[in-house]
Amino acid sequence: MKKRSVTIAGHRTSISLEEEFWKILESISMEKNTSIPKLLEIIEKKGSRKNLTSSIRVFCINHLIDLTKIRE
Repeated sequence: MKKRSVTIAGHRTSISLEEEFWKILESISMEKNTSIPKLLEIIEKKGSRKNLTSSIRVFCINHLIDLTKIRE
């Protein structure tokens, strides 16, 4: 687990995620030409879960699933 402090939509928070999920977020943010905090803000707004960390994990997994479908 790797804990990072970030500012999301003006509020400071700490997020603990496995290193693999941070790498996926970094890749997505580069792909979308945005920062990780901005990406996390989008995930937080769209997330149907009350727990931000869970929403992030689901977002990353869904992104990987979508990439797999594109390659098929």
